[in-house]
Amino acid sequence: QVQLVESGGGLVQAGGSLRLSCAASGRTFSSYAMGWFRQAPGKKRDFVAFISWSGDSTYYSDSVKGQFTVSRDNAKNTVYLQMNSLKPEDTAVYYCAARYSGRYSSRSEDYNTWGQGTQVTVSS
Repeated sequence: QVQLVESGGGLVQAGGSLRLSCAASGRTFSSYAMGWFRQAPGKKRDFVAFISWSGDSTYYSDSVKGQFTVSRDNAKNTVYLQMNSLKPEDTAVYYCAARYSGRYSSRSEDYNTWGQGTQVTVSS
């Protein structure tokens, strides 16, 4: 089973950028699809982005399309989320998750393993 550790969160001003990383343990990382989700205080966990095991397919929520970019480096067992033009409403805890099935899903219940999350705070 893969274990996931997110990093790269922090405090940034509106309009700034951050790159989140999600490092995975285990030799089978390259066979998993990966997702990014976020959860703001008092709100449910929302889908942000998906990337297939090969990196050839990506999907985004409408709220971040054109603003965030998901990528992966299977040689480094790492998936990334580049976040640009950040807004205060992007403030949340961001989680990466592994989906063993490999098929696209935006539902959190379809993901098998989760990281501990990293806080992103965007000040206005």
